[in-house]
Amino acid sequence: MWRYLIRPLLFQLDAEWVHYFAMNSFTLGMSLPWGKSLLSAMTHVRESSLKAEFLGLEFDSPVGLAAGFDKDARWFDQLSALGFSHIEVGTLTGQPQAGNPKKRLFRFSADQALLNCMGFNNRGSEAARQSMESSAKKVGGSSKVLGINIGLSKSVAVAISNDEDSPGKKASDEQRMQMAIDDYLLSFRRMFPFADYFAINVSSPNTRGLRDLQAPEKIGQLIHAIRKENQELAGAAGSTKPILVKLAPDLSERELDETLEALVGEKVDGLIATNTTISAADLKTSPARIAGKRCQCPQPGGGFSGRPLTIKSREFVARVYRRTRGQLPIIGVGGILSGEDAWEMIGAGASMVQVYTGFVYGGPFFVRQVNRYLADRLEKEGLSTIGDLVGRHNG
Repeated sequence: MWRYLIRPLLFQLDAEWVHYFAMNSFTLGMSLPWGKSLLSAMTHVRESSLKAEFLGLEFDSPVGLAAGFDKDARWFDQLSALGFSHIEVGTLTGQPQAGNPKKRLFRFSADQALLNCMGFNNRGSEAARQSMESSAKKVGGSSKVLGINIGLSKSVAVAISNDEDSPGKKASDEQRMQMAIDDYLLSFRRMFPFADYFAINVSSPNTRGLRDLQAPEKIGQLIHAIRKENQELAGAAGSTKPILVKLAPDLSERELDETLEALVGEKVDGLIATNTTISAADLKTSPARIAGKRCQCPQPGGGFSGRPLTIKSREFVARVYRRTRGQLPIIGVGGILSGEDAWEMIGAGASMVQVYTGFVYGGPFFVRQVNRYLADRLEKEGLSTIGDLVGRHNG
């Protein structure tokens, strides 16, 4: 029904409008008596073989929802009814921002892909903090793990750019870097009480200059400052929060090596690999149609997710796993549109996986299908737990 009736109808409409319409309708449905519990019973795969410990946290399966779907941290409790073991909300920024001009989200069904040039549209970390604080229930109250993804405010990115009219043009490199660090720390402090882990987003292509923060000397400074703040806040809370960094798949091998060296040197807790790609190579959709959509996005023309990332992200994860000898925990995300895709990503070295575009194309029972595939194949292959699969195909 989803594939042949509902999805074709929804895909005739603007992608961003459908997203909010669907989620508002879903939230209304989840408010009905027994709505959430009934859906949870239909979508969850409860197999001991899928349970895993990752970063000191307990997960009931390896499949979570990637950042970008619940940008404002409004729907994570309802989304947990769809079988996800963890929900990553955001990207949240220090300042509220509207994002890039609409239209800014496009489907390429022939490629099972999305083109996203949203630009971190969100209500800001302070508004998210206030709504979480006022909630009567525990954040992530379904017992699901809650990740909070934080990024750089556009106003700060503009201020620290090298443009002639930039307010920060006359500032030193050190001063500009400190402005970026301060903006991340603002969101980190606000969201600290609510996060089970943090994802530091330095890899979206839709905020000017953001990907420059992946450079070794810059990412090292940023993570050092966040880890220091983590320790200070934990003094009152009792424990630090795991810190992961989300990287772009478009890094060269040399850039990846240098960035990994900096991250390992700063004792980052893990990696999320990968964000969207700016490359439009090998898409089946006509170049003219792709160009017609990308011209609506600020340079470099948005980022692609879905099937164009399947191999690219998996190979990225495999390289990280090999070069860190499996010692740097990885959440694999990008191009997971089936249970087999998830299996191969974990086999490449990811301990957890996240989905977004696969969920959009696959519908509300997509996570169940992926987890059912994983559980059945573990049994078929004679593996006791999902942890036995991690890195199995990488060596």
